[in-house]
Amino acid sequence: MQLLTGQTLSFAGNPFDMPWQEAARHQTDGAVAIDGGRIVATGSAEALGARYPGAPVTDYGDALIIAGFVDAHVHYPQTAIIASWGKRLIDWLNSYTFPEEMAFGDPGYAADIAARYLDIALTNGTTTAASYCTIHPASVDAFFTAAAARNMAVVAGKTCMDRNAPDGLTDTVASAYDDSKALLEKWHGKGRARYAITPRFSPTSTPGQLAAMGALWAEFPDCLMQTHLSEQTDEIAWVKSLYPEARDYLDTYEEHGLLGERGLYGHAIHLEPREKDRLREVGAGLVHCPTSNTFIGSGIFDMAGLMADRQRIGLATDTGGGSSFSMLRTMAAAYELSQLNGTALHPAQLLWLATQGSAEVLHMSGEIGNLAPGAAADITVLDLASTPAIAQRQARADDIWEAVFPTIMMGDDRAVRATWIAGVERKAALEQSAA
Repeated sequence: MQLLTGQTLSFAGNPFDMPWQEAARHQTDGAVAIDGGRIVATGSAEALGARYPGAPVTDYGDALIIAGFVDAHVHYPQTAIIASWGKRLIDWLNSYTFPEEMAFGDPGYAADIAARYLDIALTNGTTTAASYCTIHPASVDAFFTAAAARNMAVVAGKTCMDRNAPDGLTDTVASAYDDSKALLEKWHGKGRARYAITPRFSPTSTPGQLAAMGALWAEFPDCLMQTHLSEQTDEIAWVKSLYPEARDYLDTYEEHGLLGERGLYGHAIHLEPREKDRLREVGAGLVHCPTSNTFIGSGIFDMAGLMADRQRIGLATDTGGGSSFSMLRTMAAAYELSQLNGTALHPAQLLWLATQGSAEVLHMSGEIGNLAPGAAADITVLDLASTPAIAQRQARADDIWEAVFPTIMMGDDRAVRATWIAGVERKAALEQSAA
């Protein structure tokens, strides 16, 4: 048994569906009790100290203890090419992404990048990520192996592409199915690993491959399925030319068994009314990637409209199309884009998106994403005065929301005082090894 004390923030509901005052639970003198890698209780420091006398205490003072950040859409193989200059989606893939992904046929290189990515994520307070790998099975093994070594709860899958990609980065209908099934059976549900069937997107898969992935999902319906949807207008035009019989972009997935409640659809910026209706009807998950949307010039995600439409939405960095590994920077970009659409997202809504919202989209609610008894002790501790610029603004705050908002808008890895994975503090060890 151990106690973490400081300010605590948890959620009793979705602050988009109810007043944030009712959804968020903030305690100034809070505590979290951890035993066996799980949260066993939350409450006041005084009450939990009395309930568990003699338990070791890690006192974080006035730092804010929250659930670890959950990044619902990343490409770990793009770690080394993040912040590459000057392309839109299709040219960006051809110029940067595909050449880099070629290297992941080397298991050693894949292992190095997987370890690098996960350590960067932990340094930034991210405790769970859902990642695309490459077409190479070794890239999937590398990611799950590195995550298991850190005891991280992760989602990943082999990216499948059988057209419109370079030689050496394409598979076939048969190999995509066979490799994905073998990897799924090897990793899904082992430890904290979950598998996602992963057709990259409709332009890089033939109808036959999409159908094979749909058949595999039907065989293993408890798995997730992740892909991209309606990221850019020129991409949508490309999809129309490749699938002339489809009613819309989503229909290219729906007709091949790739629309469902456990589906994750990255970006979803330029949706047609029918697509919105079908996504809502099946309870699918949309993943907002704001730094990527601005960096690659994709467009503005309609957070307010889609939330009002009762869509399920998570938040993601989209490494490396996104320009930051930080979920703090991602929240800031989500705020800025929503402002352009006429809505100022409340800090409670931003923090919910980066934790509980993303956990719900990944169907991992109850396991991660909230400070709640029974959940894994995957925890991030935020220093709300991590830099002079942030500290001088935080000093004027009248409540917790004014205190945390400068960290959301200006914070980086320096604001992450600690990252706990299943009751073990990980960031300090990483910083010591780097030193």
